[in-house]
Amino acid sequence: MRPLSALLAGTMLTGLSAPLAAQSTGAPAPAQPAPEAQPASVAAPAETITQINVVGSQRIEPDTVRSYIKPRPGDPYTAEVGDQIIKDLFATELFADVTVRQAGGVVTIEVKENPVINRIIFEGNKRLKEDKILKEIRLAPRQIFTRSKVRADVARIIELYRRQGRYAATVDPQMVMLDQNRVDIVYAIVEGAKSRVQQINIIGNEKFKDDRLRGEMATKQSRLTSFFSSNTSFDPDRLAYDQQKLRQFYLTEGYADFRVVSAIAELTPDKRDFIITYVVEEGERYKYGDVKVESDLRDFKPDFAKTILPMKKGDWYNAKQVEDTVNGLNETAGLLGYAFAESDPQFERDAEKKEMNLTFRIAETPRVYVERININGNTITQDKVVRREFRLQEGDPFNSFQVKRSKDRIQSLGYFQEKFEIDQKPGSTPDRVVLEANLEEKPTGSLSLSAGFSSLERFIVNASIEQNNFRGLGQTLSASVNYSSYSKSIELGFAEPYLFDRNIALGGNIFRRDYSSFNFVNGNDRNTTYSQVSTGFQLRLGIPITEFMQLQTRYSLSVDDVGLGAQYFTNGVCDPLIAGRFLCDAIGTRTTSSIGYSLVHSTLDNGIRPTRGNRLVLNQDFAGLGGSVKYLRTRLNADKYVNLGQGFVVNFSAEGGYIHSFEGKRLDASGNEVDPVRLIDRFYLGQPQFRGFDIRGVGPRVQRQAYATDATGAYIPIKDANGNITGYQVNTERKQLLADDAIGGRAYYLGHIEMQIPLGSGARELGLRPSVFMDVGAVFGVKRPTLINLPPNSPGLIRDILDTQGRAQCLTPGQNGAAGTLSVRPSTGCPTGTTNYTQTLPAFREVFLGDTPKPRLSVGFGVNWNSPFGPFRIDVAKALITQKGDDPQLITFNVGTQF
Repeated sequence: MRPLSALLAGTMLTGLSAPLAAQSTGAPAPAQPAPEAQPASVAAPAETITQINVVGSQRIEPDTVRSYIKPRPGDPYTAEVGDQIIKDLFATELFADVTVRQAGGVVTIEVKENPVINRIIFEGNKRLKEDKILKEIRLAPRQIFTRSKVRADVARIIELYRRQGRYAATVDPQMVMLDQNRVDIVYAIVEGAKSRVQQINIIGNEKFKDDRLRGEMATKQSRLTSFFSSNTSFDPDRLAYDQQKLRQFYLTEGYADFRVVSAIAELTPDKRDFIITYVVEEGERYKYGDVKVESDLRDFKPDFAKTILPMKKGDWYNAKQVEDTVNGLNETAGLLGYAFAESDPQFERDAEKKEMNLTFRIAETPRVYVERININGNTITQDKVVRREFRLQEGDPFNSFQVKRSKDRIQSLGYFQEKFEIDQKPGSTPDRVVLEANLEEKPTGSLSLSAGFSSLERFIVNASIEQNNFRGLGQTLSASVNYSSYSKSIELGFAEPYLFDRNIALGGNIFRRDYSSFNFVNGNDRNTTYSQVSTGFQLRLGIPITEFMQLQTRYSLSVDDVGLGAQYFTNGVCDPLIAGRFLCDAIGTRTTSSIGYSLVHSTLDNGIRPTRGNRLVLNQDFAGLGGSVKYLRTRLNADKYVNLGQGFVVNFSAEGGYIHSFEGKRLDASGNEVDPVRLIDRFYLGQPQFRGFDIRGVGPRVQRQAYATDATGAYIPIKDANGNITGYQVNTERKQLLADDAIGGRAYYLGHIEMQIPLGSGARELGLRPSVFMDVGAVFGVKRPTLINLPPNSPGLIRDILDTQGRAQCLTPGQNGAAGTLSVRPSTGCPTGTTNYTQTLPAFREVFLGDTPKPRLSVGFGVNWNSPFGPFRIDVAKALITQKGDDPQLITFNVGTQF
């Protein structure tokens, strides 16, 4: 605090009592009113007032002071009149002191005005920011100070802390006098620790244990295991909610007479924590007795309705089941066109038999037709974009299922805020209903320029522009440019979901993608292997078959140019000893002309962020309509979303694929048979679709292992019992590999189980979406490639370097450090003074690993975050089951772009 201790000692407010607030002590401040109204004069005969004078006022005009009192000149003056003047002026809360004197017919009122507030200062507040407190209190700078307002403000501040569970918080109000009758108000706050629930006691429960009932409550006991939980703090509102939760639990278990007799929350003696005690009466447990349905609806017969009831006579009574049945009967009636049908459950309790007889009464109501569909809130999106998603039209019979389906389809557009409903309102007559969609549009366009760092692609730069609701017609227009160390691309796209206002989707995109594949050398060192430049376009056409099924067709044409770096060539030819035979076979330019289709069946409630429903997709692409590549690629994807309630959503996902080549037997340059499916057309697994493994870290691969050497550089032999050399040691450690190339497979499968974990509203506003998951899968089915083995001392380790005409050469050393000269080697060998111009390769062997359908399994957790830098995803996954050659990775993250 400022050096005002001397002033504070004489100006601290007294008498400002409030619950749990500490009281300051000291001399009374000038703002303190007189303890008792002072007598105006000694009792005397009443005299007539001739004049009323006001002295001591500074800001308030004398006439204003006189307007606050009742006596006027000409009125009689008595002691009671003087007392009333004092009370009336103090009631205005404008004065710190009032004195009334009377001399003859002249009444003099001497006042001392309350000071003006200069500043309001908070000290000790760390958990509550100053701006939040200022919104709640009444006093403010330049207002008149009053003691009652300070008392009220203290109570408000304490209440704010109680809402945070800090019941030990105290507020000490202090006043610092300044010149010109001004004051600073200082609220000295001691926040105290958050009051937690130390113990929850339950009295009267015999059927269920305390722990079972505590598990139903929102409030939890403060324990070491609940350190990160916010539900251990005491909240009076939560106390009432927990009583309702207890009642709901017992009613679902059949205890129809259950009641909470009392719920008491007591502070512990140190005023830090609470002990909550519930007294309950469980009552008897009931079973269902006779369950009937009575329906006055013509098309909703009781016999049919009874067949869909989930409860049977003799089952334990369950109030939640009754509530769900009521909703189910209403929805079923809605399917028949009765929009306002209501099922009224009538209970008849048989205390002797401990049975609950139940009758669902469905009153007569007219069949309803859609009179009008109102669409509100769409300022950019045209009406027809929303109306074409409605499964009902004006004049159609009402159907509750179609209303729900319409809501899901509109939500899946992604143009509007989530959690909107289609309201049903009465029409002009009882048999008419008005459907009203109250929309709130959200931005559908994005313009981004971002940079980031990815564990897969290192530095990334992304620039994109996309409008998903172009011109308000639902069209999609996009353009993007991406650049990273290993990939570069540019792409333009357009899609029209309703061609000529018919339910036919047409779209297309053109692209150029430059991708550099890589392997790992010496552990984490990346080594670029082949580059793939693809240029082409794709046209798409989508046609609905049923409400839930769609056929999507496409035609693609692309030119793929696969090349290798100069380091893989010797004498202008791809060298298998350096690159590997499978890479040399991949290079070249090929044209792929393919036609394909996707058959999509989807019942998802939301196409963007689903919470329930199923989705099944069959994809097939045939390449061979011209071009140089011929194959049939088939893929099947299945997803199921289950909403567990309270924000928990589980996704079960499975996919698999197979590619078959129609090109027949293929040979490499050495005449060896190779896999008919080319390297760039195969399936690959790893990050990001298979978490817990590095990019392309699962499946068939070729590793190049170096033969081990000792400290002198000599190869280490392996000898038999007689001392004969039978081979040489090989270094199989991944960190010492000369190359590790994933070559993909012709078949794969992949499965996920992932559960989304809900967070509080603050985390949702930040765009945080955590989840836990398990992934399982494999890729396999490639033909074993021809491998190379160059053991120590083999002839292939030393080879000639040929000239441009393929002739061996001799090297004549240069003199005094000058470069040597080359000459064609004679058939008899290099002359004296020259040497063969050769190169020496390291001894190595290639091994083929990972080509197996045996599953790989990983588990972990991840977080999606819509950060200011772009979408961010981090996954921590542990590979529990691996196969030889796989490349696990614990942590992966990505910022700035999406894969």
